[in-house]
Amino acid sequence: MANVTDLQTKYSKLAQEYSKLRAQNQVLKKAVVDEQANSASLKEQLKQRDQSLRKQEQEMDSLSFRNQQLAKRVELLQEELAVSEAKGKKGKTKGDSPSQHGLQTQSVFDEDLQKKIEENERLHIQFYEADEQHRRQEAELRARLAELEKDSEQHQGVVDGLTTKYMETIERLQSDKARLEVKAQTLEREAKECRMRTEECQQQLRRCQSELNRQVKQSSSVIQEKVPFNDTKFSDYNSLNVPTHNRRHQLKARDVAGQALSFIQDLVAALLNFHSYTEQRVHIYPRDSSIEPISPLNQKFSQYLHENAAYVRPLEDSFLQLHQSITEDTVTVLETVVKLKSFADNFSSYTHFLQKILPYQLKSLDEECEASLCTAALTVKNQELQSDMKRVTSVFEKLQNYINLLALPSVRQDAMPQSSTSAVFTQLAACLHSLHDAIKEMSKHYNQKASLEQELPTITQKLCTTTECLLGSLGSLNSSTGKIATFFSNNLDFFTSSGYSPRGGAVSLNPLQAESMLANKKKAAAYIHAIKKPRPQSVPYREALSNRRILTSSTESREGLTQQVQQSQEKIARLEQEKEHWLLEAQLGKVRLEKENQRIADLEAQLAAALGGSPNSQTAAASTLAQSHEEAEAEQKAAGKETTLCTSLVGMLCTTPTVEHVGDEESREQLIKTHYMTRVGELTTQLQISDSKAVHFHSECRALAKRLAIAEKSRETLSEEVKLANQNITRLQDELATTKRSYEDQLSMMSDHLCSMNETLSKQREEIDTLKLGSKGNAKKNKGR
Repeated sequence: MANVTDLQTKYSKLAQEYSKLRAQNQVLKKAVVDEQANSASLKEQLKQRDQSLRKQEQEMDSLSFRNQQLAKRVELLQEELAVSEAKGKKGKTKGDSPSQHGLQTQSVFDEDLQKKIEENERLHIQFYEADEQHRRQEAELRARLAELEKDSEQHQGVVDGLTTKYMETIERLQSDKARLEVKAQTLEREAKECRMRTEECQQQLRRCQSELNRQVKQSSSVIQEKVPFNDTKFSDYNSLNVPTHNRRHQLKARDVAGQALSFIQDLVAALLNFHSYTEQRVHIYPRDSSIEPISPLNQKFSQYLHENAAYVRPLEDSFLQLHQSITEDTVTVLETVVKLKSFADNFSSYTHFLQKILPYQLKSLDEECEASLCTAALTVKNQELQSDMKRVTSVFEKLQNYINLLALPSVRQDAMPQSSTSAVFTQLAACLHSLHDAIKEMSKHYNQKASLEQELPTITQKLCTTTECLLGSLGSLNSSTGKIATFFSNNLDFFTSSGYSPRGGAVSLNPLQAESMLANKKKAAAYIHAIKKPRPQSVPYREALSNRRILTSSTESREGLTQQVQQSQEKIARLEQEKEHWLLEAQLGKVRLEKENQRIADLEAQLAAALGGSPNSQTAAASTLAQSHEEAEAEQKAAGKETTLCTSLVGMLCTTPTVEHVGDEESREQLIKTHYMTRVGELTTQLQISDSKAVHFHSECRALAKRLAIAEKSRETLSEEVKLANQNITRLQDELATTKRSYEDQLSMMSDHLCSMNETLSKQREEIDTLKLGSKGNAKKNKGR
């Protein structure tokens, strides 16, 4: 069942990942469509730019042609001017009329030349502006091309990531399929072996039934012949009114008590974790006790929560004693189970503890609602949690009443008839289901509250870790209460049935009749053991006793070894503390050595300065140095003779007094405080992690042990579920193959589209390079002109 649940969770996770990837695929499709539209618009812009560029080239060609014509005209005019000037020099002797004609011609030529020069300047300005516009457009196109290449690389990275993720998912599913196939084969082999063992047991059962029928016939004939007195009409006066010992009922009771003990242990562990992590949360939120003091209400609440183990641990201990009191050689009914009263008393004390802390829980949630950062949604969740806590406490009170009623017959005889006992068991089963529902609601509301607290801006990592641990303990509590309710409902028929009842009457069994029954059983066993030899297959009674002694001695030796291991661990911890102490001493010695070296260096510097000065100063320096040496020797002697005992908040340490004694003490104490605070923080973190891991591993080990115990009973169901799982696997593999093919088709289409875009971009790049070369050539021609 657990494997199928794991498969269902894996497949649900896979479906969620598939939906996420499908949404991402839609986004990628939209991005590809947008990029196609952008590329189409860029192509249109490129065509328009090409057309404008060709128009500008045509204009440039026409302007260059016009410029050449104008240059030739200017040259002709210059030649004509030179000829006219030469003629003017030769014909100076002529009259005024020809000179006036020459001046008019010269002015006409000058005006024409000025116009041509202005036109040429204007054409040069237009050419420069066209060249600048072309360069600007070319830079814009290059930037756009770089953006497109970057987008293409990003899309390619997304495609590669999706491909890798799909391949990993496929490999994981294939490995899961192979593991499930191996498990299915193992289960088939176990089913075959179980069928074979079942057939053998059926054959043995038939033989035993035939033998027992024969013995019953023989015994009935003996009773009819040898025991004439069998009066059951007046049961009060019948000395033979003693019920027979029901060994099957005792084995069933032992098995049921063992299962209930494991469930109670899970429940106790979950309650301990829940109360402990609630106490940690009170110290962190809404006020952090390391920063500011918490309210007096929360201090009192934390003090009560710190005492939870004194109320929760006795539940497990008392039920363990109850389980140990149920053996094959006892009679287990409500009238003889004396240990049930101690369990009922411990459960009543824990219920009173819940009633005592309930007001503090409600007021603590009210204090959280009054915080400045508490939102309306958090206030609603806190109110729901308050109602859940009230409901859980009321359900525990009902359970207390029913358990006290069940424990009453063991204290007072004839306290409750059989019909009332059945009704109490039925109501107890319904109450356990109510407890499971209440815990489930509280866990759901706490999960919602934790998700809302994650959105707060001032949330700390310590609070997140404590909340996760608290949610884990609530999950364990929900699981354990559900298992207890299911277990009690499944065994309700056994609880309501009467395993023992005196012959000839419908009254309940009293302790005196139980003692008589056990005495008769021992006498019958001794008689049969005396008149019959034990079978070779069975174990003799004396050998069983010796085996029990060996088992008891091995248990005692195991306890002794456990104590030795504990002592060794304590010794290792003590040695670790000593190691840390000597490491601190070594650090203090290094600090002192550095100070001494510094002092020696200062003295040497003073000595060098003194040697470099006057003789008087040298003498004074030498006397100062000698005096310092004498003081150092005196200090060393005093240090060798006297020691001081330094005490602080951290501990005690024997030290030798020096000049820097006070500074060393302060530095040593500061170093020790820093080291131990760091160690305390690390150990606290490790303890929280270890607690959560231990709870997780403990629950897993419990689940594995229970799964192993009920494997034979659920093999047929598991085989059917394996078949269903195989069908689901084939269906999911078909879906995965279909999804894979669709994604491969989409990826191939996207890769083809990207290839076409790359080709288009390369063509555009080549055209741009050609245009640049052409524009550079034209610019060089214009400059040459």
